[in-house]
Amino acid sequence: MKRELKWKWLFFFVGLAVMSFGVSMIVEGKALGVGPWDVLHIALFERIGLSIGSWAVITGVIIVGSTSLLLREWPKLATCLNMILCGMFIDFFNWLLPNSSGLVFDVFYFLAGVIVLGVGCALYISPRLGAGPRDTLMILFAKKFGCSIGNARLAMEALIALVGWSLGGPIGVGTIIIAFFTGYIVQFSLPYFERMLKGRINNEGRTNNLTNQDIDHLAKEI
Repeated sequence: MKRELKWKWLFFFVGLAVMSFGVSMIVEGKALGVGPWDVLHIALFERIGLSIGSWAVITGVIIVGSTSLLLREWPKLATCLNMILCGMFIDFFNWLLPNSSGLVFDVFYFLAGVIVLGVGCALYISPRLGAGPRDTLMILFAKKFGCSIGNARLAMEALIALVGWSLGGPIGVGTIIIAFFTGYIVQFSLPYFERMLKGRINNEGRTNNLTNQDIDHLAKEI
């Protein structure tokens, strides 16, 4: 069990970092538009200050607090870590990445960012340690109104994007691309990472078993 949790948390943390890197790349190529939630985060950053990552954390705290009250249960550890670490990673990568200097770089940042974002989502989801704040809200939304998760996500993100746009956030064709294609990238990548995680856990288990057998054999010889 300890071995299994070690690999699960490793996939979870690396996945959050990769996903946040994708978000930062998209933000650098924001001339084409950004993800629905980042439309809101960037609008709040430009109007009030702080940082994009800070607003990602603040909106996450509001969502987690609200859903916890509605569900009358404490949030999972993975949900809280997702909420805090994503904002920190986004600010770090925004600082690290060079600024885009033209449309060509905007397109490169955006397209690469969408792929990295989807792969990172699949990687952090693969251990099944818990949904992020926005995913939890999406599931609650679907249960409340009796609709599919896909329709709930589309409606929720459309509403958030409109709110962010009304505040001055960068909405564009890229926002639509992210909304429609990220799910397909996750769907394609998720089975691969699930198999990889299972293989890592099983391989290490076999290694440990062999080591124990060797120790027993040596003890018998002595």
